[in-house]
Amino acid sequence: MCAPGRRWGRRQRGLLWAVLLAAWEAAWGQLRYSVPEEMPKGSFVGDVAKDLGLQLLELSDRGVRVVSEGRMQYFALHGKTGHLVTAERIDREQLCRLVEKCVLRCELIVEGQMQVYRIEVEITDINDNAPNFKENELEERVSEMTAPGSRFPLAQAHDPDAGRNSLQSYELSGDEHFSLAVQAGPGGDQRPELVLAKALDREEAAFHELVLRAMDGGDPARTGTARIRVTVLDANDNAPVFSQAEYTVRVPEDVPVGSVLVTVTARDADEGLYGHVKYSLKKVSVMASNIFHLDSETGAITLLRSLDFEEGDSYDLEVQARDGGGLFDTAKIMITVTDKNDNAPVIAVRSALSEISEDAPSGTVVALLHVQDRDSGANGDVRCSLDGGVPFRLEKSFEDYYRVVTARELDREQVSEYNVTVRAADGGSPPLQSSAVLALRVLDVNDNAPVFAEERYSARLAENNAAGALVLTVRATDADWGQNARVRYRLAEGRVRGAPLSSYVSVQAETGALYALRSFDYEQLRELQLWVRAEDGGAPALSSNVSVRLLIVDENDNAPQVLYPPQAAAAAAAGSGAVWSGVELAPRWSEAGALPAAGLTRWLVLAVAAVSCLFVAFLLLLLALRLRRWRRQQLLPADSGALRGVPVSHFVGIDGVRAFLQSYSHEVSLTADSRKSQLRFSAGSCCDTLPARPPPDEPAPLLGDDDLA
Repeated sequence: MCAPGRRWGRRQRGLLWAVLLAAWEAAWGQLRYSVPEEMPKGSFVGDVAKDLGLQLLELSDRGVRVVSEGRMQYFALHGKTGHLVTAERIDREQLCRLVEKCVLRCELIVEGQMQVYRIEVEITDINDNAPNFKENELEERVSEMTAPGSRFPLAQAHDPDAGRNSLQSYELSGDEHFSLAVQAGPGGDQRPELVLAKALDREEAAFHELVLRAMDGGDPARTGTARIRVTVLDANDNAPVFSQAEYTVRVPEDVPVGSVLVTVTARDADEGLYGHVKYSLKKVSVMASNIFHLDSETGAITLLRSLDFEEGDSYDLEVQARDGGGLFDTAKIMITVTDKNDNAPVIAVRSALSEISEDAPSGTVVALLHVQDRDSGANGDVRCSLDGGVPFRLEKSFEDYYRVVTARELDREQVSEYNVTVRAADGGSPPLQSSAVLALRVLDVNDNAPVFAEERYSARLAENNAAGALVLTVRATDADWGQNARVRYRLAEGRVRGAPLSSYVSVQAETGALYALRSFDYEQLRELQLWVRAEDGGAPALSSNVSVRLLIVDENDNAPQVLYPPQAAAAAAAGSGAVWSGVELAPRWSEAGALPAAGLTRWLVLAVAAVSCLFVAFLLLLLALRLRRWRRQQLLPADSGALRGVPVSHFVGIDGVRAFLQSYSHEVSLTADSRKSQLRFSAGSCCDTLPARPPPDEPAPLLGDDDLA
C-alpha cells in the first residue's frame, strides 16, 4: 500500500526539481527545450513568454526576436502566443552528423531592455532512416583450401539515426557453408564478419549466393540488405601484408584538392593472379567517402574536396588489401586535420539603437554584438576594440556577447552623429580582422539658451518719423536643433512717460525687427531705453535679454516765436482786416525812454529795474567792505583777523584781495504765453570763478572779526 505513495512522492519531487531547474536557468538567462526532428514548420517548442515572465504586450512593445547561430534560422517567436516554434523542418542527421547529442542554440533578444537570453533546443531522433550499405552487391573470393572457421570482414551498414534508432544487429541467410559473426569495434560499432562454417569444394559449387540484412532498433524496425556473391577459387598460399598496421597522417585544412595525403602498400609473396593486390575502403563514413578517394591499384588516398577543420577535425578509415585468390589484410588510417587561421571573426549586431538623447547617462547601452570565430585555439581567440575618438566603450556581456555603452555624456552641439567602428581581430599569425559600423544620431536636448549677436544694441532715429518705421534688427542664435533652436523675440514689460512701452515700439517675433509705433518728438522724448527677450521653443523654454538704446535725433521742426507784440494784438489786427506793421504809436507827452503801455512790458521793466538796483547795492556793499578791509590792513597786522567759520580753501587771494572760488547762477526765460515760460537750473549751476592757484603761506582774511559781528 505504501509503494504507490512512494512512487507518487518521487514523481512529485522529480517534477519539483524540474520546475526549480527551469526557473534557475531562466533566472540566469538560459532556457532548454527539446523537440523531435522532422517536425513541420510552426511546431511548438516551448512557452518562452511564460518561462521568462514576459507579458504578451511586452513582446511587441520591446521588440523581442529570436536569432539563431549560423545562416539558417530554425526557430521563431510567435508574437501572439509567446511560443517558440520551428521556422524550418529540422533534420537531425544533416545537422549533427558527427555528434550523438544534437543541440541547437539560439538567442532571444529583448531590444527594449538590451537583454539576451540563451536558448538550447535538443533535437531528438526519430527512426526516419533505414540502415544502408554503401554497395548493395558485395563480392567475396574464397579459396577452396580455406579452413573452416576462417573469417572474412564484410562491409558495414550505416544508419544516421541515433540511440535505439541506429543500427542494432545483422542477419545472414542463403547457404549452410557460411555463418555470420559480429565483432564490437573500439568505438562500440558492430563489424560483421563472414565465417566459413563448412569446407568448400569448387567442383561441387563454384559460387554461393548470400543475403546480409542490417536492422535498427526502431519501432517498427527498419532494415537494409546487401547481396553477397562468394566465388570459390583454387588454392592460394600467401595473403597480402601491409607495411604498417596503422597509418597516422596530419594535414592542414588548407591542403589543395587533389593532393595525395598518404599511400598504403601491401605485399603478396604469390605470383600471378594470387600476387596481384587491390585496395578498397571497408570502413568509411558517408562524409569521409565524399572527401577521400582510394586508388585501388596504387593505394594512394587523395583529397576530393577541401577540408574544413570546423566541419571535421579527424577521420578514421579502414583499408583492405586483397589478392586475386581472395586472401586479404587490413590496415587503419587515422587522418587528423590541423586548424589554419582561415576564418575571420564575424561580428553580428543583435540589437542597436539608431538614436540616443544627448542627456543619456554614462553607461547607456547602444548596441548588443555577437562576435564569433570558427577557428580553434589561438586562431579562434577574438579581441574586440572600438576606433578611438568616440565617447563609447566595449563591455563583455557573457560568452561571445559584447555591449557598446556610452563612456560619458554626449553633446549634440559638438557632434551630432557618430559612426562607431567595432573591430574584431583573432590571435592568428597573421591575424584576421573584421569590422562593423554602428550609425548613431544624437537627439537634441534644450540645454542652450539663445545668444544675441551683440552685447547691447543702440540706434538713432530722427524725430517726426513715420509710424511703423524700422528702427533696427536684433538677432540671437541658439546652438540647439529643431524646435529647441527656434528663437522668438518679445519686448520686456515697461512704461514710458506713464504709457506702456508696447505703445511706443514693437518687435517682430520671428525676425527680431524693432519698429516705431508712433512719431517721436525730440522736444518731448530724447531717449528710449528698453529690453528685448529672445526665447527658444524648448520645453521648458530658455531665454536671454539684451538692452536696446534708442536716441531721438533733433530736427529743425520749430520756428522762432515772437514774444512781443502779444499774439492777441496780432490776432486782433488780423481779425479786423488790418495788417500789423510792427509799429506802435506813443503819446505826444511821452518822456524820453518810455515804452508802450503794455501790462506785461511794464512788469518786465519793473523786474529789470529791481534786479539792477539789487546788483548796484551789492556792488556798493562790496566796495565798502573792500575799503574797510584796506583801511584795517593799514592799521592792523596781516594775521590779526580771519573769516571765522569759513574754510580758507573757499577763498583765493590776488594782490591782497580775497574772493570766493565759486559763483552760482540760474536762468529765467519769460514769454508772452505763460505755457511757454521756462525756469531752468543748469546741472552745473556753480563754477569756479578764478583759476586754481596755490594759496599763500599766510593768507589774509577777507573779513575780520568786526565785519562778521
